[in-house]
Amino acid sequence: MIGILPLDDTPPLHPGRDEAYDWLVRELSKPEYTAAQPSLIDRIASAVREWFLSLVVPGDGTFAAWVPVIIVVLIAAAVVAAILIWGVPRRNRAGRNTAALFGDDDTRTAHELRTHARQAAQAGDWETAVLEIFRALARGLDERTLVTVLPGTTAGGFASAAASAFPPHAARLRSAASVFDSVRYLEGGATAEQYEALAALDGELAHATPRIHDAEVATP
Repeated sequence: MIGILPLDDTPPLHPGRDEAYDWLVRELSKPEYTAAQPSLIDRIASAVREWFLSLVVPGDGTFAAWVPVIIVVLIAAAVVAAILIWGVPRRNRAGRNTAALFGDDDTRTAHELRTHARQAAQAGDWETAVLEIFRALARGLDERTLVTVLPGTTAGGFASAAASAFPPHAARLRSAASVFDSVRYLEGGATAEQYEALAALDGELAHATPRIHDAEVATP
């Protein structure tokens, strides 16, 4: 008879519990259902978003509820301040060769060089004091990844590169390089005034904000 299925093809109207569960599992495993389910990344992103909103919008309005928000804001402000002062970290310097410094093998840090410069100045050895404080200046900018001091870098090349990062100090940087070359290579005498001028320049640059944040200044 038309419109009436045979008895064997008619699905049971009251399946058992196990059979109904099996049907449900097979139905939900079809691609159109699995594609609509959130992925692991979606669930993680949703959890992070809910956590962040719980920090930004405290529920009870008490001071204790705002403590996590204040901590996050302070950390963010500290990171921004560090970037403005020291520049953006660009690479790991652990594997870099920091021994070469204006033709000499020197592994001392900027802090160590400044200490030696002060000790030489206190002893009245102005030549050593001038050389050490200029080396400290160069090492300090290299440690901050603002100027890259390579094995073949000259004092003049360093001064030119540093002047690009600190334009207001360009003339003093070139003068400092000239003093260094005169004392180091021409055996010229150094004075207390020259040392004090270089030490003042080093101190100012150590706290100055560079003009260049997104690229190192590679020196010839």
